[in-house]
Amino acid sequence: MSDRSLSFERILAAPRHAIWRCWSEPELMKQWFTPKPWKTVEVELDQRPGGSSFILMRGPNGEEHPNRGLYLDVVPNERLVFTDAFVNAWEPSQKAFMVGTIELSDAGPGKTKYVATVRHWTVEDCEAHEKMGFYEGWGKATDQLEELAKTLG
Repeated sequence: MSDRSLSFERILAAPRHAIWRCWSEPELMKQWFTPKPWKTVEVELDQRPGGSSFILMRGPNGEEHPNRGLYLDVVPNERLVFTDAFVNAWEPSQKAFMVGTIELSDAGPGKTKYVATVRHWTVEDCEAHEKMGFYEGWGKATDQLEELAKTLG
């Protein structure tokens, strides 16, 4: 899978439960999920295996990017696995692109080891995602996540 995967790991200066809240509460997710100057304007989460999600991102010029997906695995405060291969109760999407995994573990008092991995259906999709700015975009969003989570203690 290494030729179809993108991943990064960080130690975040916030406890796991706060990071988890930012991934599981719509109002918190709106505050960090999209790298600025983009904004997350709508979030709907049914965070359970088989549950759907909808995230609407809006660009600085009014362009919109809707993200529909499905949760494959949910272990509170430890792991989220989601995909865009399905939407709304196992209905296949128009085109599967990725499976995302967020893994959280303790990294010392008040710190969290954060691992984000995205697996793609094809090498071409993986390369396209990297060229779109995966590391920069997901990295910036993770910075915003950490800043918000620190305020939640």
